[in-house]
Order: sequence, then structure tokens, then C-alpha cells
Amino acid sequence: MSTTIGDSNKQLIYLDSGATSQTPKQVIQDTQNYYEKLNSNVHRGAHTLSRKATEAFEDGRDAVASFINANSRNEIVFTSGATEAINLVASCYSRAIKLKEGDEILLTEMEHHSNLVPWQMIAKETGAVLKFVKVDFEKTGALDLDHMKSLLNENTRIVSFQHVSNVMACINPVQEMVAMVRANASSDAIVILDACQSLPHMKVDVQSLGVDFLAASGHKMCGPTGIGFLWGREDLLNSMPPFMGGGEMIDQVTLYESTYAPAPARFEAGTPPIAEVVGLASAIRYLETKLGMDKVEAYEHEIAAYLHKRLNEVDRVTVLGPPEGVQRAALCAFHVDGVHPSDLSTFLDMEGVAIRAGHHCCQPLHQAYGISHSARASLYIYNTKEDVDGFIEYLEKTIQFFTGLENIPEEGGDVGFVPI
Repeated sequence: MSTTIGDSNKQLIYLDSGATSQTPKQVIQDTQNYYEKLNSNVHRGAHTLSRKATEAFEDGRDAVASFINANSRNEIVFTSGATEAINLVASCYSRAIKLKEGDEILLTEMEHHSNLVPWQMIAKETGAVLKFVKVDFEKTGALDLDHMKSLLNENTRIVSFQHVSNVMACINPVQEMVAMVRANASSDAIVILDACQSLPHMKVDVQSLGVDFLAASGHKMCGPTGIGFLWGREDLLNSMPPFMGGGEMIDQVTLYESTYAPAPARFEAGTPPIAEVVGLASAIRYLETKLGMDKVEAYEHEIAAYLHKRLNEVDRVTVLGPPEGVQRAALCAFHVDGVHPSDLSTFLDMEGVAIRAGHHCCQPLHQAYGISHSARASLYIYNTKEDVDGFIEYLEKTIQFFTGLENIPEEGGDVGFVPI
């Protein structure tokens, strides 16, 4: 990336891809090409432009289905992102099975708010009970699977968790967790996987993983903002009522009642995000064809280990998540003794380094760990070890600055520190 930051023209070191990735030129060009040459509505017109737009849109659905090894394009529902996808399942599936008082929903302490708040809302509406798998902060920096097993029982109807934690960076053993659910929960219990932090970085095969639903966002995987998708088993999708009413999600409409189209149209009311789907398909082609997901995963494994190692060498820094030597995602959330994450982020930004500071939409996780906020550096395919070295250099300078502030004499005098 050639961007410079601020009046000082510092070269940008972008370490916030866990929030939003940068967009390849081909994705921008393909999206622009749609607007310049194909812009029309889909599924509605018999004219040439509408047919071509529909073809491009459905090609995008095929691209997503192939990318995750879905059985059919009919299992792919386009949404505004993973947040909408999870809300859709929470609302529609709970109505389909008539979730009731005494039924249990199993989540984990590490969930992003988008995989927590919807279930809180459903629990309040239905009387269902929320339960949470603990994180073993002391030993593994990952989920306590023994605790998970102890929480599963015949009342467990829904289980939902992240594939990769956006804070702890642990890669959850999905197949093992699914097997645990199948053996110990209700016979019709479903498993929902939040794949936002895994799908951009590694091969994800829904058939191999054995889950029932998967949610993901395009803007974390080189695609546009405002587009994501829900994958669900076709029989489950067709058992669920619609999420919203409107055009295109219907079969027949009279003044007093309507019948609904099968999935995926049932869940795609109104004009869909056509250009965004074209952009998402382009991003998938970029990752899958131009780069190759095996190469993406191997490269990120190497650079993730390097980031973790370098951060652990910095005084006052504590990194959250699995210990060194354990495979982890290409992100590190950390806190610095005596320095607020927002101050860190502000000072690093002055040097052209973009990280995230806050609770990362994971307030309960931070509370369980005993802190309110953390800083986070997250990497992607365009980052290098030189980016990591630059980040560490400016991080050490920032810590030195705040260490110096601690030593300012009460009556004035020599501060004794080197400002950035």
C-alpha cells in the first residue's frame, strides 16, 4: 500500500484487517465494470441488461458456494454481512422450532457481539436459557472443551460459536466441537459457525466441518463492505419462515395472505446488493485463483508467529490468546501495563501505524479476562515482516514515552525521556 498518513507523510502500516481488509484493484475494477456495463435489476426483467446482471449476480452465488464447498447455490443467502446472517438464523430458526422456555442456547465467552446480542434477544422473547463455554485464560488461551461438554444436554437446541476468535486468535477445533454437540445435545440441535475471522485466511469446507449454518462478511476477505452471506443446509433453510417481507421473496400474493419462495429467495426481499455480490465474487477469485488459499494460510501462519514472537519481546506487553508455539490466527490482541489502548493507538497513528483499540465488540470476553479494553494488530496477505518490525519499533517508542511520563518530577525538572 502506497498511502501516506497525515502532515508528516508517514508510510501507512495497516494492521487492522481483522476489522476490514484492503481491496485489490481487480475487485474495484470488476465492481466498476458492473456499474458501467451491466447496471440493472436482477430477476425482474426480460431485457438483455437485466439478464446479464442476473447472470453476474448468480455467478457470485456459485462462487461463494464453490469457495466453501456447499452442496448447492440454493444454500447461499446474501446478506449485508455476518451480523444480519446470524440475526436471520436467530430469528427465523427459533420461530421454526418454536423455541421455548427451558430450551438452551450454548455460546462461548469469546463471542463477538453479533453472535451474542441476537441470542440475548431471542432468549428474552422465548424464555430460552443462555449458557456460555468458558475460556481457559491461564493455560491454553482457548475454549475449555471439558466445560463445554459439561454444559451440553438434551435441552441444548442451538450452539453457536466463532471459528477463530477476533481477540484471542485461537482457532477453535470445529469438528471436535460439532462431534461433541452431536453426541451430547438434543438430537435436533444445530451448530452455527461465525467464520468472519477464518474464511479470509484458510480453507473452510462446510461439508468437512459438519456445521449446519455459517456466517461470513465480504469486507474482511478483500471484498466490498455491505455484503456477506449465510450458508445453511437447504432443508433447514426451507423449514424457516422469512426474515423480511417484500418483493422477490414470494410465490403468490393476495390481499390477505402470501406464500413464499424457497430458499434462497425467501430470505432476499427487495433489490439485493448486486454490485457488492459482483465484488465479493471477484474477491473470491482473487483469493482462490490468483493467490491460492493454501499459500494464503501458509504465509499467514509464518507472519502470525513472527508478530506474536516480536510482541512477546516488548517490555510491559501481555498478549492474549494461545502461548507461543501454538498455531494461532494472524492477529494479536494485547495490553500494555500502564498505557491505555486508545493512547497507544493514537500515538501509533501519528507514526502511520493503524491498529485497533477498544473491546473489539467483545466486552464480556474482556470482562472475563479482567480488563476493559485491549489493543489489536491484525495482519493479512499484504503485510510483511517489515510491517511488523516497523510496528514494534514505534510501539516501543510509544511505551518509552509513557514510561517517561511516569517519571516526571512533581516540582518539575528533567523529564528524562525521549519523545516520539
